[in-house]
Amino acid sequence: MSRIIDVKHLSKSFGNHDVLTDIDFSVDKGEVVCIIGSSGSGKSTLLRCINLLETPDGGEIIYKDENILDHKMNIAAYRAKMGMVFQQFNLFNNMNVLNNCEVGQIEVLKRSKSEAKEIAMKYLETVGMSQFINAKPAQLSGGQKQRVAIARALSMEPDALLFDEPTSALDPEMVGEVLKVMKSLAKTGLTMLVVTHEMSFAQEVANRVVFMDSGVIVEQGTPQEIFGNPQHQRTKEFLKRI
Repeated sequence: MSRIIDVKHLSKSFGNHDVLTDIDFSVDKGEVVCIIGSSGSGKSTLLRCINLLETPDGGEIIYKDENILDHKMNIAAYRAKMGMVFQQFNLFNNMNVLNNCEVGQIEVLKRSKSEAKEIAMKYLETVGMSQFINAKPAQLSGGQKQRVAIARALSMEPDALLFDEPTSALDPEMVGEVLKVMKSLAKTGLTMLVVTHEMSFAQEVANRVVFMDSGVIVEQGTPQEIFGNPQHQRTKEFLKRI
């Protein structure tokens, strides 16, 4: 298995508050990794550091044998390879669904309009949103917006897709439709790194589950190991609470 990302000794602070401390972590091609832990444990910050939406204070993030924290790295090109799906969708409200899925391809990847449309339609079909191509985000439900956001990320054809609590802003009845799309993507061999509170999703879909607490990775293993036989007291307490 080839490695997509290798994080070494990563640290991040906000003021005097250490959010991530000496994180060692990797994701292999085709792996679905779920990061779990209570709010404030550093999960989303780790994801945002991997995508360079936050700048780490120390350590390395190795992608294709290069440290992306090195100043020679082309950040826009790297970000195009690390698709991001946010809690709040982050769609362009002034653009329709199709344009939302085309714009990054045209601006960043320099694809032609016709090629971008063809690829966008393919992924909107994948997430069940192809009939809404002319709708603006304001006309969509939360679950529909998130499915468009997933299609937009997929349209860049990234090496990995990073999900930052993709269902936390959704009404309960919409959570299922987004998780269903994510489950079907996992079956295609897409590399996925998912910060989530959906424990049943992590149990069912993940190859590996990472438990974080207070800015450190406490333990990681298969879903069977983490949910069935956690080794660390902090993991046991967290799972008991949920």
